[in-house]
Amino acid sequence: MFLFKILRRIIAAILLLIIVIPLYVATQIWWTAHHPVIKESAAIVVMGAAQDNGKPTPVLAERITQARLAYQSGLAPLILTVGGSQKGDLYTEAAASRNSLIAQGIKKSAVVALPVGKDTLTSTVAYVSYLKLHGLNSIIIATDPYHCYRAMAEARGLGVSATCAESQNGPGSLKKTGARYIFREMAAYLAYETVGRFGIHLSDQIKK
Repeated sequence: MFLFKILRRIIAAILLLIIVIPLYVATQIWWTAHHPVIKESAAIVVMGAAQDNGKPTPVLAERITQARLAYQSGLAPLILTVGGSQKGDLYTEAAASRNSLIAQGIKKSAVVALPVGKDTLTSTVAYVSYLKLHGLNSIIIATDPYHCYRAMAEARGLGVSATCAESQNGPGSLKKTGARYIFREMAAYLAYETVGRFGIHLSDQIKK
């Protein structure tokens, strides 16, 4: 009977954690999106999203816009663009973003394309590697509001201070997204905190 009570309490505690932790993460994702903070940094990064033969899709275009506005406001002297390509693409997401920024009046020397990244984590590893190579340690991430929490967490996990320039319009904005985006980000964040971090640490050990 005593062992049964202990087992029941352990199961209850596990079930509580299964409920509480995702709820806490979802709340943090929502709070971050609705209370944006942006600070002067060493660089701005445009997180990748789909492009169509070199033309940014609406989601990517809005991220580019927020990066341009942050740059023009004097919040950072450099813009990094990240994102690889899909099979058959003639352009990478990074190249599409860079070309768009230059077309909008940003000088070429202020925009660096890093054509790497199939997801948030690989893109983060790519731009953080660039920052550290050049002695930089802070970033403004231009992305969707509900993506900010995870994107900043991954940057901070790699030793870089991060704030977020949120999309104000378009498909990724708060006007167009809701619970489904939060749920997706919650799942992705929990995956990062369990499997993702281990992957980064393991790759660091391999490099050593």
